[in-house]
Amino acid sequence: MESDGNYPKPRWLRDLGRFLPLKSQFVLTGNIRDLQTHELGGIVTATPLNTVLGAALSESGYADVLYYDPIGGFRVLERPDGAASDAAPVFNSLGLTAVNGAAAAGPDLLAATLERLVHRDGPPIALIADFASRLIIRNDALSPAEHQLFTRALVLSQTARARPLGPNRAPLFNTVVWILDKEGDLPDWLTIDNPRLRHIPVSNPDRGARRALAPSLVRSLPGAREAAAEILRAAESDLVDNTEGLLLMDLNAIAQLARSEGVAVGDIGDAVRRYKVGVTDDAWRKIERGKIRAASNFVARRVIGQDHAVTHMLDIVKRAATGVGGTRRGGRPRGVAFLAGPTGVGKTELAKTITELLFGDETAYIRFDMSEFSAEHADQRLIGAPPGYVGYDVGGELTNAIREKPFAVVLFDEIEKAHPRILDKFLQILDDGVLTSGRGDRVYFSEALIVFTSNLGIYTTDGAGARIANVTPDQPYEEVQAKVRDEIDAHFKLVLNRPEILNRIGENIIVFDFIRPAVAEQIFDGMIANVLKDAATSGYQVSIMPEARQALRELCVADLSNGGRGVRNKIEAHLINPLARALFDMESKGPFVIRSLSAGAITTLLIEDGL
Repeated sequence: MESDGNYPKPRWLRDLGRFLPLKSQFVLTGNIRDLQTHELGGIVTATPLNTVLGAALSESGYADVLYYDPIGGFRVLERPDGAASDAAPVFNSLGLTAVNGAAAAGPDLLAATLERLVHRDGPPIALIADFASRLIIRNDALSPAEHQLFTRALVLSQTARARPLGPNRAPLFNTVVWILDKEGDLPDWLTIDNPRLRHIPVSNPDRGARRALAPSLVRSLPGAREAAAEILRAAESDLVDNTEGLLLMDLNAIAQLARSEGVAVGDIGDAVRRYKVGVTDDAWRKIERGKIRAASNFVARRVIGQDHAVTHMLDIVKRAATGVGGTRRGGRPRGVAFLAGPTGVGKTELAKTITELLFGDETAYIRFDMSEFSAEHADQRLIGAPPGYVGYDVGGELTNAIREKPFAVVLFDEIEKAHPRILDKFLQILDDGVLTSGRGDRVYFSEALIVFTSNLGIYTTDGAGARIANVTPDQPYEEVQAKVRDEIDAHFKLVLNRPEILNRIGENIIVFDFIRPAVAEQIFDGMIANVLKDAATSGYQVSIMPEARQALRELCVADLSNGGRGVRNKIEAHLINPLARALFDMESKGPFVIRSLSAGAITTLLIEDGL
């Protein structure tokens, strides 16, 4: 059963060939519903497991291979050379009556057939019992017929005798192969500690299997006949690199999708993307280059005083749009950014602004407040509850959202507040670009831009465990950046013991600066302009005199510990609330002039007609 060529024979197939002379029964579990690599005439194709298994048994010396499933009953598989087997003598020797090449199904008939098959004289034969998990209704409460069937299988596994055959006189049993969803689907007393039964797991296809299959798939794509050899080799590599974690059945489907939609051989990566996320157009390629090129001013108007953060974030967006930076093997996200810094400095605002830049709507991002995911089992909210638990049919909030909008900015706010168990999910997203939902569906993040925000590094604990400031506004930005980075490194490496997450984020940790006085002045002026604009939109003509404006400015920028959000809160308390109170009592809509303000527990404004 070993191949003489370079074709990587699957391990499960090698194990089967090795133990055929030693064991009378086998159990195959794992990736049994996928296609399997199969070499025929020097070409590797993806073939159903029962066909590969039947061919392997025939090549090992079995005269005939029977196949059984609970619905179709018994049939004799074709030989590897394509020649049809004469099923009548086989069925007659086993006491089966064939109709149109198949014999009836049923547990009693299967039990009787096992008895005749195992003790049958002549050339060895094998029986593949597929969907064997469906032969039992409840494993812990077998019916009499089920108990009789598997008791007989247990006895036959011990009483079977191998006979030397062929030129090298290798012994072979009349073998039974059970194909199961999982090993525990059969009674434990049959499968555990049974020296005559061998369990062989069928693993998911590895890179070698995908590499072996790639040439035949690539050569079936549009334009492959006319393509140069280097283009074909590049397409094969793209197919292998971009399908990590997929089944061979998926690779076959990708090739079929490419043929049906006319995807050229050189664009096989596009066919993989379409198959994974179900989107025909690559939205990243459709982003207006001119819009991104002129984005610095647009973003800087909303995220003030953080030029370095804006530049770094736009670099990530440009890299996502151009694809520069190497292959995203395994379908990793288009981009990842970790925004760290004090509160109220524009981290969430930057994520909103980038979303508006890409989608034209700042609310189009997918946001998760990670303070809501601090419990140990909160990850079930993201990916969905497992089978048997409440909410299983609903799915996960994150997986549902990405399935609906694969091209998205996904914002995880205040990531340090999430339970450490959830970080394992982020590792899957950053490393493989995929999450498996509670329902078993694979959800791909290959078209998403992932943004984390965090206040890590702003505070630390002293020797007594008290919370103290790690960085302060009087420190230069370079010092703030270094201290915050060091604290983030220590948190992931020493506190969480998750250095691998930090490695996946890489150099995309963007540290925001404090809101400095000069920047606070700009924020104040912008917010005042917006308040007056909003009033004008509502029909009120309001202006503010320099004296009142200066008094308000001093109130708003005196304490910058809460950043721009603190400035906004002060404006609400000392301008918006008293202005709304005053305008509500006015008979006309102006024009009005704010002459002065009197701050206190309740701020009051001196407002006069501006005529």
